[in-house]
Amino acid sequence: MLERRVIVAIAEGLHARPAALFVKLAAGLPGAVTIRTADGSPVPTSSILSIMTLGARHGDEVVLASDDDAAGPSLDALVAYLENAG
Repeated sequence: MLERRVIVAIAEGLHARPAALFVKLAAGLPGAVTIRTADGSPVPTSSILSIMTLGARHGDEVVLASDDDAAGPSLDALVAYLENAG
């Protein structure tokens, strides 16, 4: 399993527009990826409702993961979005 930990740098967190852009990015990437907060359950990055109910706010650490060994570039792209968007 591949895993990346990242601090959400988006000022409004993963809410509304940033969540929609995150899901759109994830949909265009190969491999199934999940995201979770440090104490939460993983949810698919392909679900806007799941991402919005995740409750990830600015400064929160989230964990991106995939069982697909080839998903490294996808995880890296999602990490870059969370670190640099906004």
